Amino acid sequence: MSFNNKTIDQLHDLLVKKEISVTELTKATLEDVKSREEAVGSFITISEEAALAQARALDEKGVDADNVLSGIPLAVKDNISTKGILTTAASKMLYNYEPIFDATAVQNLYGKDMIVIGKTNMDEFAMGGSGETSHFGPTKNAWDQSKVPGGSSSGSAAAVASGQVRLSLGSDTGGSIRQPAAFNGIVGLKPTYGTVSRFGLIAFGSSLDQIGPFSATVKENAQLLNVIVSEDSKDATSAPVRIADFTSKIGQDIKGMKIALPKEYLGEGIDPEVKETIINAAKHFEKLGATVEEVSLPHSKYGVAVYYIIASSEASSNLQRFDGIRYGYRTENFNNLDDIYVNTRSEGFGEEVKRRIMLGTFSLSSGYYDAYFKKAGQVRTLIIQDFEKVFADYDLILGPTAPSVAFDLDSLNHDPVAMYLADLLTIPVNLAGLPGISIPAGFAQGLPVGLQLIGPKYSEREIYQAAAAFEATTDYHNQQPLIFGGKA
Repeated sequence: MSFNNKTIDQLHDLLVKKEISVTELTKATLEDVKSREEAVGSFITISEEAALAQARALDEKGVDADNVLSGIPLAVKDNISTKGILTTAASKMLYNYEPIFDATAVQNLYGKDMIVIGKTNMDEFAMGGSGETSHFGPTKNAWDQSKVPGGSSSGSAAAVASGQVRLSLGSDTGGSIRQPAAFNGIVGLKPTYGTVSRFGLIAFGSSLDQIGPFSATVKENAQLLNVIVSEDSKDATSAPVRIADFTSKIGQDIKGMKIALPKEYLGEGIDPEVKETIINAAKHFEKLGATVEEVSLPHSKYGVAVYYIIASSEASSNLQRFDGIRYGYRTENFNNLDDIYVNTRSEGFGEEVKRRIMLGTFSLSSGYYDAYFKKAGQVRTLIIQDFEKVFADYDLILGPTAPSVAFDLDSLNHDPVAMYLADLLTIPVNLAGLPGISIPAGFAQGLPVGLQLIGPKYSEREIYQAAAAFEATTDYHNQQPLIFGGKA
């Protein structure tokens, strides 16, 4: 029996009434994972024995009636540390790495008796926007297996969309939760920078990275965010602001809410059908009582250039630790210490990772630092100020999550610039440290279109409020791909 069509509230009710056991739910989830895995390639590691052992222990202890996520299985992106479970960041460099500690976010999951069912596929070291740079092979879109699922959290999104799991965790450095959520027609949130601890997240861009939840519905997304947030002394960037319950405004109407629609988000490079879908969504928000007005974010056009300097520079520094000495892959082809370093990194990293390390190292090098890294930081400040000006007058910003629907596998991964431009609409949010969500808003060419809602820092409750109001009055979140029992 499969339970993946039931909401977390419904599953919790069944568990509390003992109509099903945690072990039965976990076994059913593992079966859903295995039955669809060949088609979508969502997972790198399935943690069957550990998950079932945890489920049996929880059945003996009893499900906590006051904890809606007690006994609920989920998947975790493979760049988030899990003690005793292979954590590769989808790289040959970490092909055999089993951490001896859990990420703080994972500790929080276990603290609420959630069950980690496995680790999901991704772009190598979270570097990619299509799910195709993984050392273990590409993930495929849940709606059409000839299309990309988006990246870098490709497996986490495809696993939820295809009905393998109900919930998952991803990470978002420049759109890596929101873009795959959009491409797969599910809900994905990048929280305010610092809201979720980065301790145990394999670092890519330390001033940009943030762990966040994927789900089938807005409320379930908020329920999972409630679990993973915590202030953390092990993360120097952990924010002191704590919100008690992210679901608290879900169900409230949005009459009087002011929403901004930046003209730059519907300009050149946006697919006409995607643009039409977003304009229709804006009209729908107006019917719900919100005011939607056009604004300008003039420096957003520089976001991609700024991001690829800052993120690559931070990656160049963060990835120095993978040297073949302490753990992970080590070359067999060496005569001296220099050979170990050079050959390990040449053989262990994929092409996209090496490209970004070189970009970052160049941007930080003597004679180029001022022209590139310093200038990028200054323009980042202008992008932040653009958002602050808009949020002085508006509650939220609305726009497309991605400029197009999911594109063909192997169509852009030989053109780095075209691939980078696919993150045009998500990157500024990371640069400014803001929260942003992608929710299903319609279809174009038979594929899901994602609507992005962006708010000021710590406005996740308001974002969920608006997203849930849209979801409650549309049917897009109920549409399912063929692999999940939907109609062809």
